[in-house]
Amino acid sequence: MSLTRCENGHMFSSRRYGTVCPYCNLETATRAKPEIAPQEAELEEDLYYEEIEPVCGWLVCIEGVQRGLDYKIRTGKNFIGRADDMDIQILRDNTISRRNHAIIVYDPKNRNTVLLPGESSGIAYLNGDAVYIPQELGAYDIIELGKSKFLFIPFCGDNFEWKDNDEN
Repeated sequence: MSLTRCENGHMFSSRRYGTVCPYCNLETATRAKPEIAPQEAELEEDLYYEEIEPVCGWLVCIEGVQRGLDYKIRTGKNFIGRADDMDIQILRDNTISRRNHAIIVYDPKNRNTVLLPGESSGIAYLNGDAVYIPQELGAYDIIELGKSKFLFIPFCGDNFEWKDNDEN
């Protein structure tokens, strides 16, 4: 598709509208240049410079509709829910709140992982007990959210920690 930009900044299809901007009725035949799609090399360069967030642990769904899927836990707060903007998005279990059903925090300073209750109406369970206050997670703890169960597998902690690139 060939896109054209008028001098007012409107983008439109020149194939569909010709050389007249459908928003402001300005003639663009001599004023605007067609928008060029980014080159493959530019895309590769953008991906090269994209910041990598190292994994600090995993949740593995062991019971429920997403059984067998794993979810990466990163440093800091990991918000859990069904919405697109959640750090850990769990789909197809509608008993899990859309936003902030629970929060898993990896704290690199203290080298521990904690499960926090979310701000939604959903309740998180740790090894069968409801979580109302922060609870430290241990290897192979079971977290229940909605109708799903997840196994916690730590990666960072006492035995391993990611170092900043400056500490090489």
